[in-house]
Amino acid sequence: MSQYFFILALLALIWFMLIRPQRRRQQAAQRLLQTIDVGKEIVTAGGLYGTVTAVDGDEVRVEIAEGVEVRIAKRAVAGVVNEDQESAEPPDEESPATLPTDSA
Repeated sequence: MSQYFFILALLALIWFMLIRPQRRRQQAAQRLLQTIDVGKEIVTAGGLYGTVTAVDGDEVRVEIAEGVEVRIAKRAVAGVVNEDQESAEPPDEESPATLPTDSA
């Protein structure tokens, strides 16, 4: 009887450690793909950043530069860029750095 309990305990442990987290990741990925709309800035699995210009079924058209539009698979979208990440970019330097001069 204790052998069956041990096997059931191992199966439950495997379910909690492997299967359940994988299902959560899949659901999160599906929710991400459903939130893709025209005008959102995204990043692809290949590291390209761009703005969505059209969504057609399983394909997304993304403008990666002015006048440059690519067609990618919807499942290749790795994430939607938040406005918080855009404002976290370092500000441009207004004046060049001055180096100390040696007048001696």
